[in-house]
Amino acid sequence: MVTILKMAVPTSNGHRKDPDSCEEACDASKCPLQLQGDLSQQEDPVDPAQDCLGQPGQLPRAALVRALGQEPTEEYFLPRMLQDVTNQETVPFGDAVLATWDTCIGSEICEELWTPHSPHIDMGLDGVEVFTNASGSHHVLRKAHARVDLVTMATTKNGGIYLLANQKGCDGDRLYYDGCAMIAMNGSIFAQGVQFSLDDVEVLTATLDLEDVRSYRAEISSRNLAASRVSPYPRVKVDFALSSCDDLLQPVSAPVPWRYHSPQEEISLGPACWLWDFLRRSRQAGFFLPLSGGLDSAASACIVYSMCCQVCQAVTQGNEDVLADVRVMVDQRSYTPQDPRELCGRLLTTCYMASENSSQETRLRAQELAQQIGSHHVGLSIDPAVKAIVGLFSLVTGKRPEFTARGGSSRENLALQNVQARVRMVIAYLFAQLSLWSRGSRGGLLVLGTTNVDESLLGYLTKYDCSSADINPIGGISKTDLRAFIHFCMERFHIPALQGILSAPATAELEPLVDGQVSQTDEEDMGLTYTELSIFGRLRKTAKAGPYSMFCKLLHMWSETCTPRQVAEKVKRFFSKYSMNRHKMTTLTPAYHAEDYSPEDNRFCSWSRKRSRTRTTWTEVGQDLLYERERSCGAGSFSKLK
Repeated sequence: MVTILKMAVPTSNGHRKDPDSCEEACDASKCPLQLQGDLSQQEDPVDPAQDCLGQPGQLPRAALVRALGQEPTEEYFLPRMLQDVTNQETVPFGDAVLATWDTCIGSEICEELWTPHSPHIDMGLDGVEVFTNASGSHHVLRKAHARVDLVTMATTKNGGIYLLANQKGCDGDRLYYDGCAMIAMNGSIFAQGVQFSLDDVEVLTATLDLEDVRSYRAEISSRNLAASRVSPYPRVKVDFALSSCDDLLQPVSAPVPWRYHSPQEEISLGPACWLWDFLRRSRQAGFFLPLSGGLDSAASACIVYSMCCQVCQAVTQGNEDVLADVRVMVDQRSYTPQDPRELCGRLLTTCYMASENSSQETRLRAQELAQQIGSHHVGLSIDPAVKAIVGLFSLVTGKRPEFTARGGSSRENLALQNVQARVRMVIAYLFAQLSLWSRGSRGGLLVLGTTNVDESLLGYLTKYDCSSADINPIGGISKTDLRAFIHFCMERFHIPALQGILSAPATAELEPLVDGQVSQTDEEDMGLTYTELSIFGRLRKTAKAGPYSMFCKLLHMWSETCTPRQVAEKVKRFFSKYSMNRHKMTTLTPAYHAEDYSPEDNRFCSWSRKRSRTRTTWTEVGQDLLYERERSCGAGSFSKLK
């Protein structure tokens, strides 16, 4: 990411020169650099045990280095090959700022913007006017609001120009870096970069006047006292200017309102770019998706369709790299994608794997969706494979398992459901490897997973079933957000088949039908709703709440819908399932990281929770005592309990 900043030429007295004296203004020998905070003009530094406002215990970055008995910079010997090019032996290395002819430039690195005492605070007080940040901030739903607030607040309180550049693309794992570059000055945004794009490089420009920074700072009277106490940064003088005399009459840029994507738009764009990056890196010919007719698999299919839309748009805009990648995937050197549906038919193969427990409604919904997005669709029955496996077990053991509806035990019922799910995984990988071969095309397909973050958190999935795939575009997204995303796709991409999917109950269809109708629903199986699971997930991870703290919080949050006993039972059920199914998290398919409460604690969390399943814990006793106290004291007493 490269950012170009143009500025009006300032002079030593803070006024722009008349055009007739432009040569004099540009003569460095006649216009010495006079910057606020120049080392030669600084007062004695304050006690390093105090911060810029004189408060003990908080050390600015430069003061902290000195307090440790170190210098902010040291001389670093350049490699010989660079010495020959630059005609210098050493360079200053460390914590310093650049002093040009017309301004002073400081730099932060990525997360320093998010820290409580960011370097730009002391830099700004020391006279730095331009701040740069080469960031590596990955995408999370709704994170853009925090980025924009941090940058605008940094320049609102202290004045200055902030240039934020961010990585773009996939790290080869679960993270996607979404760009979102920006240029801000004095609390306003002057240039906004594209947040999601298939372009590798984006150039952002703005023309700003340094005098606006200086006049803005002059209005903050309290800043003068703070600036007199800050520890100075070493200046590295640079024989260069960001502005020129030709900029004098050039109009400056105007502030622009920031355009935020809705969470539904972010889901349609972020995971789609992530899928494209995996596809071009792997050199595969497309994706294979088990399409069940339910909401989760439909969401994965819509993300692939959104990817095809972005690819066609990038090619139309002249992106030669994207065009070259597409031609490699489809194995046609002269191919140019124009229609997303036609491209989706080349890159996405969907498959409805029916069993004797599948309904006609889900079969039709899957077929209709595949037709409307243009995917190559296959329908098959897994019953022969399931019967062969169960028959092999009966042949060896002499016993035949049955579903609960047919007189079997819960152990038999669960085992028969898992056989169906795992057979689908085996069939998915077989078709992913050989379906293009059967059609006379080259290459293989990446298998897509269809498990959402809420089901993973609770462990409501079969290990090594269709949730076991190569990559999962929705594995970090909640069911609530996915429902909103499906509604968004129905309107944005004109896919009416999604209406029936939205109105249908979520079901795995692994148990026998009753009078031809589905007798099994996901929320009934889990004992919790998807909305409740989203709340549990955020309290567990973001709020760091254990069972007791979660119970206390939910007691008030759900006071209108649940009794204290019901809240306690839901908390116990969640942590019981969460504890029992932690082993499933070790084999989760790599998923797009879109939520802070991702269940993949091995990567995104440094702490874990262990709960006993064999006996009542102190937490459960505490919940029961709190419930009994409420019964004896009345519901109003809960607001007083700590």
